[in-house]
Amino acid sequence: MATGEIITAVAMTEPGTGSDLQAVTTRAIRDGDEYLLSGAKTFITNGYNANLLCVVCKTDPKARAKGISMLMVETDELEGFRRNKPLKKIGMKGQDTCELFFDDCRVPIGNILGGEQGQGFYQLMNQLPRERLIIAAGAVAAMEIVVDITVDYVKQRKAFGQTLIDFQNTKFKLAELKTEARIARVFLDDCIEKLNNDQLDNETASMAKWWCTEKQFETAHQCLQLHGRYGYIMEYPIAHYFADSRVSMIYGGSNEIMKELISRSL
Repeated sequence: MATGEIITAVAMTEPGTGSDLQAVTTRAIRDGDEYLLSGAKTFITNGYNANLLCVVCKTDPKARAKGISMLMVETDELEGFRRNKPLKKIGMKGQDTCELFFDDCRVPIGNILGGEQGQGFYQLMNQLPRERLIIAAGAVAAMEIVVDITVDYVKQRKAFGQTLIDFQNTKFKLAELKTEARIARVFLDDCIEKLNNDQLDNETASMAKWWCTEKQFETAHQCLQLHGRYGYIMEYPIAHYFADSRVSMIYGGSNEIMKELISRSL
């Protein structure tokens, strides 16, 4: 994986199942020394190029959380496996996001993650706070860079005989965005410290994910506005940041799910 010889993907989401991972329908039924894997996955990052998939599936279809396992699937020359062309997305066009299909694919029982079936849901739950913190980290980095590139732009762009930075509206708006980016960075750093000390709980990670991604999109939106018409042109970086930021409020668990998780701790 480190050298790039193996490209991996985590296959969780299904056409009819997103945040409710207990409802996955992809199943792996034991057949001797192999599992017969059947089902479909969608919106899988790295899906088109990956040759090693971590597939979330039901090894006990009648159970919910306790019936979930994670199966490592090597796709090279795997009979019954196919994938569609990368999906056309609003943003993040550099990622090969696609649909995956399994039709009685034979996978050795030794490929089950952790060596024991039925552990998948707990393995996922243990790692989701870390994943959501990673999303928050990307959001904060995006906030900081869009403010920086917008400051550079408004210092050069002129209107009515003066640069845009000379207008009070521009200065005040950027002052607000810079402040919010700093607040987000402080919150993120606190979460990272908690993670390093094994103290990051699911509620705090959910707070970081929803708030930072909402601010990421809002910051990109406001900075695009300050670019005027040029902000709507894909040749300018701000347009890419705007388009790419929208999905961060959806993947890794939608922000509505994040608020639901937080509310349970109230």
